[in-house]
Amino acid sequence: MIAAALLEKYGAVKKSFEKGELIFEEGTLPASYYQIISGEIKMCNYNDDGREFIQGIFYKEQSFGEPPLFLNQKYPANSIAVEDSQLLLLPKLNFMKLLEENAAISIKIIENLAQRLYYKSVMAAEISTHEPEHRVLKLIDHGIVYFNFKKEPNGYLINFTRQQIGDLTGLRVETVIRAIKALEKKGELKIINRKVYR
Repeated sequence: MIAAALLEKYGAVKKSFEKGELIFEEGTLPASYYQIISGEIKMCNYNDDGREFIQGIFYKEQSFGEPPLFLNQKYPANSIAVEDSQLLLLPKLNFMKLLEENAAISIKIIENLAQRLYYKSVMAAEISTHEPEHRVLKLIDHGIVYFNFKKEPNGYLINFTRQQIGDLTGLRVETVIRAIKALEKKGELKIINRKVYR
């Protein structure tokens, strides 16, 4: 999103995180801007039963965790490396200076935040009012547009696991599996070697 060279010019440092490692914890105050060089990061919460709800999944060249940074509010979710990942961390004051001095980057950040807000609004409506098949398909279609899923000969490869789909839609894994099978029967999805295509 922001060129690595520009981030480094303002004092960003590279940091590696192992799969499963906590990047920041729910309830802590933000101190840095985070951008992914490689790997995959999720932001999630856990309910009283220990069930995970994924707020978002982020990939190479995406940033995450900005709203609390701008608002000086505590993080509303945990951030965890889904796989071994390398990030650029830019201290908050340096990040604000970068935005003040680079109007085009500020617009990009605003567009990115607006897109996430739009996604959350759409998914909140989906989760509260629609059947599992509809929720799963809406999430997959969103993923194709915004997570740059690869187009292959069989269609778009959906890079979410069944568990991630469940955690992103508030559905149980068993329900997700049934919904995917039903969508395959309707011709909306293909399942080839356990991989899902749209």
